[in-house]
Amino acid sequence: MKDKIFGVLQRVGRSFMLPIAILPVAGLLLGIGGSFTNGTMISAYHLEGLLGSGTLLNGFLNVLNSCGNVVFENLPLLFAIGVAVGMARQEKEVAALASVIAFFIMHTAIHAMLVLSGKLVTAPELMDAAGNALAGVVGSVEQTAGMLDGSVTTVLGISSLQMGVFGGVIVGLGVAALHNKFYNIQLPQVLSFFGGTRFVPIISSLVYIFVGILMYFVWPVIQTGIYGLGALVNSSGYVGTWIYGIIERALIPFGLHHVFYMPFWQTAVGGQLEVAGQMVYGAQNIFFAQLGHMGEIAHFSVNPGTRFMAGKFPFMIFGLPGAALAMYQTAKPEKKQVAGGLLISAALTAMLTGITEPIEFTFIFVAPFLYAVHSVLAGAAYMLMHILNVGVGMTFSGGIIDLVMFGILPGAAKTSWYWIPVVGVVYFAVYFLLFRFLIIKFDLKTPGRDDSEEVKLYTRSDVNARKQAGEEGGAVEDERSHMILNGLGGRKNVADVDCCITRLRCTVHKPELVNETILKKTGAAGVIRKGQGIQVIYGPTVPNIKADLVRYMETAPDEEYHGGDETENQEKAAAENTSGAKSASGKMGSGSGEAPAGKGAADSGEAAGRSGGGKAATASRRTPLYSPFSGHVEPIEHAPDVTFAQKMIGDGYMVMPSDGEVLAPCDCQVAFVFPTGHAVGLKTADGTEFMLHIGVDTVKLEGKGFETLVKEGDSLKKGDPMMRFDLAYVRENAVSEACMVIFTALPEGASVQVPEEKTIKALEHGADLLEG
Repeated sequence: MKDKIFGVLQRVGRSFMLPIAILPVAGLLLGIGGSFTNGTMISAYHLEGLLGSGTLLNGFLNVLNSCGNVVFENLPLLFAIGVAVGMARQEKEVAALASVIAFFIMHTAIHAMLVLSGKLVTAPELMDAAGNALAGVVGSVEQTAGMLDGSVTTVLGISSLQMGVFGGVIVGLGVAALHNKFYNIQLPQVLSFFGGTRFVPIISSLVYIFVGILMYFVWPVIQTGIYGLGALVNSSGYVGTWIYGIIERALIPFGLHHVFYMPFWQTAVGGQLEVAGQMVYGAQNIFFAQLGHMGEIAHFSVNPGTRFMAGKFPFMIFGLPGAALAMYQTAKPEKKQVAGGLLISAALTAMLTGITEPIEFTFIFVAPFLYAVHSVLAGAAYMLMHILNVGVGMTFSGGIIDLVMFGILPGAAKTSWYWIPVVGVVYFAVYFLLFRFLIIKFDLKTPGRDDSEEVKLYTRSDVNARKQAGEEGGAVEDERSHMILNGLGGRKNVADVDCCITRLRCTVHKPELVNETILKKTGAAGVIRKGQGIQVIYGPTVPNIKADLVRYMETAPDEEYHGGDETENQEKAAAENTSGAKSASGKMGSGSGEAPAGKGAADSGEAAGRSGGGKAATASRRTPLYSPFSGHVEPIEHAPDVTFAQKMIGDGYMVMPSDGEVLAPCDCQVAFVFPTGHAVGLKTADGTEFMLHIGVDTVKLEGKGFETLVKEGDSLKKGDPMMRFDLAYVRENAVSEACMVIFTALPEGASVQVPEEKTIKALEHGADLLEG
């Protein structure tokens, strides 16, 4: 269990690399922009002419500050996405989308609970002197009632509890767990469109409604504990300063350090002092008040004052770079270059600006023990600066910029800044030696030491063991994937795997190695070849088949499969391309029905196959079928797409439409409506299921030119309007405007026959269903 938990933490840590990569740049922008636009600093050094409000340089620095700040303000969302993507085993893009949705839903649920409980109230609009409402005043509408200061914040426009990065991690981990469990789920046939990866955002949305409600009750308890710790720190002397530093660092992963230190900086919790005849409250306010009256101050106050700020400088400018050097030196030789690029940029960011998240998050989860050591050392730095009476303050960070501005420039007599490099040199050595020892001793997987991305996640024996244990995948899925991969010519022959609604789309290096006989044994209804593009028709379960295949390919031997007669396959492929083109042309003209494989050409039939069942066979009989379209009715064999023409999805008939009206051909119920509006499934009272499909390759139109008048579950009477489409647009932008009526599950021996090719109106007799 211990190893399993540690392994999970390592995977979480690796997933943090994605959002961390942007933090060094964002930190530089924020540090430079924030420091040089601080009004107190500009006034203290009389730089109004160069950096004052309204100057060109001030405007540019404000842009830098805003651009850097937007990244740090949205770190919770970035980490939600990063953790979900990093922890998802397959279909990572789906996990990313689901994490964003879950993040919004969780915070919206918290917001709703705050409003319902009366803890978040709408305040009256602010009025100007003339009694007019002030527009665009941020934070003037919703206000907290009976809650701790700083416990509520705005998350992407939603007033919610201040959960920081920890809120993002909660979302990322939960969504990843849901994704890995449900990304290949199979739903009942009528709901199969919502199965597989499409189910992940749905279940994540539902789950995180309740997670948000739970957080409403749990998180305030955590916040209350933080405030209680603050009161203890302020009354405990040097030891209290050490505890303050430890807690401030320990809260970084949770994003709650702001809730903790802001009362010390801005309120009487941090002390009070009379400056120039005025009583000033809060450590930072005291420092800047003294900075504005430097001529009257012999030495900046430390307690109260810089006691809660100066400790950052030694470990930010010196300590963390030492840790970065230790991680670089212990990285594997082949990974040192990559690790060095990340660590050097993160160390420079900490040194220059005091933004430490980039480097802290590089080891916080992969090696949490190191972060615990770092927190203790950081607390000791605060205590040492307190003992040595260092009076250096800061804007928001403890980097070189703030050290120069608020330590060196005011003078050593007022700040005693020289103790910072003295202690800092020792801190650099301590961090380097201690981190290096711990990393090697405990084999901690800091950046550059985890080689899991270079070797395969599972060996072949792991896959076999997993089969026997009945864990992920299972023998049935692995055996099917094994056969599919053999049918495609082996792992080495497959360049790419994708799928649409019904078809597994593959690009292969050698089409002659593709064995249709093997593929059809896996349940494929047909195989379409177009050069190196191979489309295998499976029906609506194909997303799960694709997911199993991709997972299986990770551990499959990288070799070609020559189990079939290669010459026979090659001749069959050539014959298939020729005959396929001919059968596709029919009355539509040679080659008109098939667009390049792998680029959406075969999507024309992808809505089919979603329904199951069908009528039971009875005595031989002929049932008239009434057309939902007006136009020229023809046999399905004339369809300009081999999937329809060869009846891979089912038997039916084709209508070349004369207008864009689609009517219900009989009393029926809507089984499904395809999202892009080009296809709809219907079911009659006696169980007959069929599909109407407008045009060939119309899925690529993404709904343009289509208007759906019904929804899933609607009951229709014969003649009810169902759909409308722009015939001219479809004719111009699709492969063909041909409309199909496909019966997806006819009983054995049943067929559809067009008695006469002719022009008909909607609801007129167009074909017959033959049974028996």
